[in-house]
Amino acid sequence: MKQVVVHPERCLGCMQCMIACATAHSQSKILFSATLEDPLPKPRVHLGAGLYAEGFPNRCRHCEPAPCMLACLPGAVFRDPERDTVLIDPDRCINCASCAMACPFGVIRYYQDHTAPPGKTVAVKCDNCLERQEQGLIPACAEVCKSGALTFEETSDAMKRKTDVVARSVSADISQTELSPGFALLNTIRKAQAGLSAGN
Repeated sequence: MKQVVVHPERCLGCMQCMIACATAHSQSKILFSATLEDPLPKPRVHLGAGLYAEGFPNRCRHCEPAPCMLACLPGAVFRDPERDTVLIDPDRCINCASCAMACPFGVIRYYQDHTAPPGKTVAVKCDNCLERQEQGLIPACAEVCKSGALTFEETSDAMKRKTDVVARSVSADISQTELSPGFALLNTIRKAQAGLSAGN
């Protein structure tokens, strides 16, 4: 089954995934209109910064077993077995934060959402853009990511590709080919800038 796969070494930190995610989970599904909605839609993918200011798109992994689901006493967090996606029922959520405390990746947030009863703050996280998938589209974050940091593919294909990269990197007389020259240069510049900042 296809999932969004994160390739952090390719992230440019542009935050387009966050904007696309918030728009996809808005009432209007249009960026300009979404900025005027109440409640204001928020992203379900979160961009963090590494040691050298490199971006890291953090999103729900839909774990199996899912710690958030095990921690949810009212049963608001559940798995859709057909689509292998962990979801949250806003009507059953009691805003206790047990799921957020149990999540090892820190991807669950609490706010008002148009899918919840008016005025109710609920747990919100990535739903793999199931609504978009039902329309034959891919998740918004993967669609908008032009650097390839987020891809929508079979996880087995992504793991096989990574294994091949690692295998090539240990072959005799073969230079590492993990990153294109542009990404390698960008990461080198970031490391150098961080070194200069630390020296001041």
